[in-house]
Amino acid sequence: MPRAPGAETRVLAKDSEPWGVHFMLCSTCRIRPPVTAEGLCILCAGPAGASVPMPAAPPFASPQQLLRSPDGLAKAVVILLVVAAAADLLAVLAGLNIRSLLGDALDNGLATLDDAEADRADNLYAASGVLQILVMLATGVVFILWFRRVRLNAEVFDASMQQMKPGWAVGAWFVPVANLVLPRRIAGGIWTASAQTHTDGSWRTVSVAPVNLWWGAWVCSLLFSRYASQQYMKAEEPQEVMDAAGRMLAADAFGIVAAVFAILFVRKLTRMQGERAALGVYPLS
Repeated sequence: MPRAPGAETRVLAKDSEPWGVHFMLCSTCRIRPPVTAEGLCILCAGPAGASVPMPAAPPFASPQQLLRSPDGLAKAVVILLVVAAAADLLAVLAGLNIRSLLGDALDNGLATLDDAEADRADNLYAASGVLQILVMLATGVVFILWFRRVRLNAEVFDASMQQMKPGWAVGAWFVPVANLVLPRRIAGGIWTASAQTHTDGSWRTVSVAPVNLWWGAWVCSLLFSRYASQQYMKAEEPQEVMDAAGRMLAADAFGIVAAVFAILFVRKLTRMQGERAALGVYPLS
């Protein structure tokens, strides 16, 4: 449950760097900082390290040093989502071309259907489909990398708001059927932990509409695209092909909408995490 205003918090120095790196640990025990050139701590080094003074740095990383900026990955995701929307638009145009060609031919009893023109239209449509798959794979990989980054940051902001382990930020996407629910559950915890930006450590209310719009549009687009693809593969007669192409056209248009909502979600959450990190207010563990 969110903490009430005035709950116990830890405030880091405002002039510290918002995004940091981990401290080095002993290469043997992985607990204490190294004090020798071989990367061993004073205990693991034995007599050889007895004369080496203990370092002044603490053997653990502060919350600020565990954070990593998601800005670079977010920019890459946004660019790929724009490319994905462009690929969907190309598929929409190719689908309209097929429907127009078949519609004119059906009006004339297929007497005016040019086989060469029909082949070109079909090849263009197939090429647009291949482009969509390639862009989708690239976008999916980078998006999951960004999603894992913001999930790890949320663990620092407030681990109590995270209902699943950080590894699920990647694994949840590959669980059949459950991948329609689990990523949204993880995203909700990330969103809530990233929204606490009041200077007194209290929780502010940030609408989850961007999360719901992104997730709802993505799931609907995914399911409808699968249905439309199956119908298109089954179509044989010209009228069936034209009807199936219409469904595919609608699915591609829905994909553009889903890409737009995904861009809004990524940008908003990334900005929230930047504000949260700059504030430097974290619950005591």
